[in-house]
Formats: sequence, structure tokens, C-alpha cells
Amino acid sequence: MALKSRICEMLGIRYPILLAGMGGASVPALAAAVSNAGGLGVLGAAACSPDQLRDWIRQTRELTDKPFGVDTLLPASVRRGSAPQSGAAPQNPMDLMGEYQQFTRDFMDREELPEVDAAAAMRAAGAPEMGKGGPQLFSKEFFEAQMEVVIEEKVPVYAAGLGNPEPWMDRLHANGTKVMAVIGKVKHAEQVVGSGIDMIVAQGHDGGGHNSPIGTISLIPQVVDAVGDRVPVLGAGGISDGRGVAAAMMLGAEGAWVGTAFLATEEAGIERFQKEAITESGDADTVVSRSLTGKPARMIRNKWADAWVQAGKEPLPMPYQSMISGPVMASGIRAERKDVIPGFAGQGIGLIDSIRPAAEVMRDLVDGAEKALGRAGTFK
Repeated sequence: MALKSRICEMLGIRYPILLAGMGGASVPALAAAVSNAGGLGVLGAAACSPDQLRDWIRQTRELTDKPFGVDTLLPASVRRGSAPQSGAAPQNPMDLMGEYQQFTRDFMDREELPEVDAAAAMRAAGAPEMGKGGPQLFSKEFFEAQMEVVIEEKVPVYAAGLGNPEPWMDRLHANGTKVMAVIGKVKHAEQVVGSGIDMIVAQGHDGGGHNSPIGTISLIPQVVDAVGDRVPVLGAGGISDGRGVAAAMMLGAEGAWVGTAFLATEEAGIERFQKEAITESGDADTVVSRSLTGKPARMIRNKWADAWVQAGKEPLPMPYQSMISGPVMASGIRAERKDVIPGFAGQGIGLIDSIRPAAEVMRDLVDGAEKALGRAGTFK
């Protein structure tokens, strides 16, 4: 059975498989490789400065003549979802900054992590190189500057990784840009459909990085029932092989948004030791923690995330927590510490056992999905 849906015609792609816009990983080389292999590559540009975002878009165009997308966050999404999981958060996060920075220093001393300068720490935390006078990371001005670049560059596809793109919808559509939003609840799907969105990504709790409190297999059909008669729905969260793609489509999705399977590729922008950590991990080796970004995010279990639980501390809301975790991230990366900063990943990591070219991963996703969908006809 050929893997095809109306998503393919809408986006101008061969297969209804999209690269998740993963910050730090979905760089131009990976996005272009996925697009060249017949899917839709999506740049993970949430923390890109406007200048870097423009550069990434142009690099991607040099590497592929196929459609591709850009994924960023949007203003209202930064504080939403940052509520504490077990206790009261401070009214003003800056009131705890000194105490939490000391927590970071104590952790680094215990783990014998090398010191890093402030610039390296901020880069590791995802802060862009803004230059003098540039907008502050995740400020209203920062988001607006990013969106101006997306509109000026007339990207084929824009994906809101968090938040509602309604304020920019008319200008995006005027450029012919297809617009999608990643959501984790039915109510959020209904909200963005009302804004004129072209398609929705329903991402469940199984997925890596920021995700939903609702499991993938439960979320997809409920979102399809709620909005699938108005816009196509893509399934996401823990989809790491072709059987997962087929399962999402059997649940009513018209394609898949795939992240973790492309992390362990030659083209992914993460460190080699982090790719190795994915191939060495199994289904029970991830944890949802706010310790890196301030929002609940699924990552490979590590000492930094465990330290927050053991200390009974509430991470700060986004983006303040990144100021706390940045030195640990930078130092852990420099020291190649898999036990400290192995990275984000979904629960499907047990299906990934080697680092491969993205085109090969894409080919296996397509072949596996077609075989699985073909077998479905035998269950009559």
C-alpha cells in the first residue's frame, strides 16, 4: 500500500512524514536531507536570532529545491505550561536566582564539571547571538522579529511549536505559506482551527521535548474527531519507526511528525555523544522534567534532572530556568557527559540502535509504514 494522503498534495511532498522542528537538532542539513528524501524537513528555530533564522532559511534553500518548514514558539506559549508540578512557584523568579545559581555551582562541583564562561552557558541554553541592542530572548519583540523573517523569506511552511499563529495568519497565507500548529489537547486544537490553520500536529506524552500530558494513542483519535473534518491532523509522540507512522494513520491522522528517529542521524545538529546516548537507551530510560527549560519536557534520564527531584526544588518558569541550567548544559557538552546532558528524546528510543543518514531513516519509515498498512487488510 502506497504511503500517501492529502498532506502530500497540500505541502508538495512525496510522503506524509514531517521532521519535527527540534531546537538544536533540526538544522539546515537535517531539514534539507528529509525534504530531499521525500518528506518535509522543518527547521527547529525557536531560539534563533532573526539574523540566524534568515541564514538558516537561505542555507536550507541552497541544500534543497524541495519544500521545507520553520518551527518557532509564539508569545503566549512561553509562560503557559510552566506551572509548578509539586509546589508553589515564586511570584518573581528573579527572587530565587541567586539561590538557584548556587544550586548549579554545587552540582557542578559534585560532578567535577569544568567551568564555562557566560557566553557558552547562554549558547548551550539556546540563547541566540543577538548583538548589541537586539531583542531579549523570548520577549514580544523577539517573537515579532522572528515572524518578520518568516514572512519576508516566504517560507513554504510555518509551524508553531507552541502557541497560536493567528496574529500572523493573513500575512503568511498571502505568501502562500501553509501554517500548522503543534497541540497537546483537544481544546487547543479547537482554538487554532478557529484561526484558519491549515493543519494540526497532535503530539502526545510519548514524545521527546515539550509535549502533552495526554498519551499519543489517546490524543490522536480525539483530536481527529474534534477537528479532523475541518483540517488534516498529523500524529506525533513516540513515533520512531514505520509501524508508528501506520498506527497514527490508523487512528485517523493523515501523516506523522517524527522527531527522535531523526536525532540519531549524521545530519542532526546535536553532539555525537548525545546521538550515541539515544542508541544506547531503552523504552524506560526517559523522564519528563522541567529542569532544563522550565516547561515539562521528555529527555533521557540524567543526573541534573534527578538532582532537582532529590532536592525537592521547583524549577523556575521559562525562560528563567534556562539561565540556571545553561552552565550545566555547556559544561556537560564540553565534557561529553552522557550522564549529565544526554538530551531530549521520546519513548521510542528503544527502536533506535545506530546512527545513520537521514535518507536511510526516511526510507525505513516509509517502507515500514507501507508494510504495516498492507498487513492491516489481513485482519478481516
